[in-house]
Amino acid sequence: PEETVTSSFASFIHAVRPEHLSKTVCHRSKRMILDSIGVGLVGSTTPVFDIALQYCQLYSPVAVSSVYGKPGVKLSPTLAAFTNGVATHSMDFDDTWHPATHPSGAVLPALLAASQMLPAGTKPNGMDFLLAFNVGLEVQGRLMHFSTEAHDIPRRFHPPSVVGTMGSAAATAKLLSLSRAQCTHALGIAASLAGAPMANAATQAKPLHVGNATRLGFEAALLAARGMEANPLILDDIPGCSGFSVFYSLYQPKALSSPSQGHEFLLEKQDIAFKRFPAHLGMHWVVDAALSVRNLFVNYAGSFSPSLIRSIVLKIPVSKYINRPFPSSEHQARHSFQFNACAALLDGEVGLSSFAQSSIQRQELRELLGKVVVEHPEDNVANFDKMYGEVALLLHSGDVLTGKCDTFYGHWRKPLSKESLLKKFRSNASHVLPEEKVEAIITMVDNLENLSDSSQL
Repeated sequence: PEETVTSSFASFIHAVRPEHLSKTVCHRSKRMILDSIGVGLVGSTTPVFDIALQYCQLYSPVAVSSVYGKPGVKLSPTLAAFTNGVATHSMDFDDTWHPATHPSGAVLPALLAASQMLPAGTKPNGMDFLLAFNVGLEVQGRLMHFSTEAHDIPRRFHPPSVVGTMGSAAATAKLLSLSRAQCTHALGIAASLAGAPMANAATQAKPLHVGNATRLGFEAALLAARGMEANPLILDDIPGCSGFSVFYSLYQPKALSSPSQGHEFLLEKQDIAFKRFPAHLGMHWVVDAALSVRNLFVNYAGSFSPSLIRSIVLKIPVSKYINRPFPSSEHQARHSFQFNACAALLDGEVGLSSFAQSSIQRQELRELLGKVVVEHPEDNVANFDKMYGEVALLLHSGDVLTGKCDTFYGHWRKPLSKESLLKKFRSNASHVLPEEKVEAIITMVDNLENLSDSSQL
């Protein structure tokens, strides 16, 4: 039969082998796995996670898969994936790629749950697990490259709810050793389960996007394994019949090359962005710019004195859902250029405690927010690869102090060091695990390719 875009993806998922992963891809993906576990563990302390867990405990007759941060609690595999996906995105602390999506949280929880679901003697080893994880990343990345629309900060739908669902289906299909035809149908089924609107950004519903992506992709693979069929041309551009193209304008799909023909994984070409604090990725530019200008101000005045500031000018891209002048909840604050700039100016840092309700409602912070003026320079585009953040302090004396950030620490152009990544993981994981278990996870992930049973993770 003639090869199609969809069949090329199915062939890739089915045929790719551990030897096709380079050392760079293995190294980078293990960093992603470790960071995502840490983010999920600290995310298990949030109210939105508690809501999701209570809901899932209503429907879990076959409880075999573990839940982040809850020793002794198990759920059915797909509900465990959902709950852990919610935990991963509950603080908006998870990794980000370009074009924009949160790749790990949509894939890792499904693979963890599936590993525990499989009976003894058939469980995948660590290398199988690592390969399936990278299949999920690769499918997400390739799909996002099918349209230039995906390169900009999203406006219509939240990307992990779309490409993440497809990535979860692909990764789980690989872990479960589905046939080529079953891989095709898993992608087709997943496309019918994908999508979530951006209007729910900065609400408790947003973490559901990642929880649903990992769960529904998992379910798509399970349905395909049991014989359910879907459109075998779901990724192709068929005139008059929208498949995956329904999510993107200017959709131009390309076949995926065979892994045996020198295929290069996208993770080989571009690293991932790891967040240093729990907020939307765009906030990291304005925080670094704000910290820079704060240092100038302290050198200028001897200390940070808000009374000397007449106005604060933020030069940021146009993006409606992260332009929030006076956020009132933690989720709104995580999606507010204004809040994150002012929190950094006032405190000299942004961290977990910055988004507590008591911190958000501080009078001195609200007064600073009242001084903010937003500008949108034409050269500052809403694109995580091209944008910048600039914070200028206009003082009553007439002086102007300016800080600017083109690439924050943690961006794929400026990756976190091993020490910084481990520090973040230890800080996050220690909220729910004792030190010896935290260190055991670090060792296990670092040696994942040598693990005989991935369900141990």
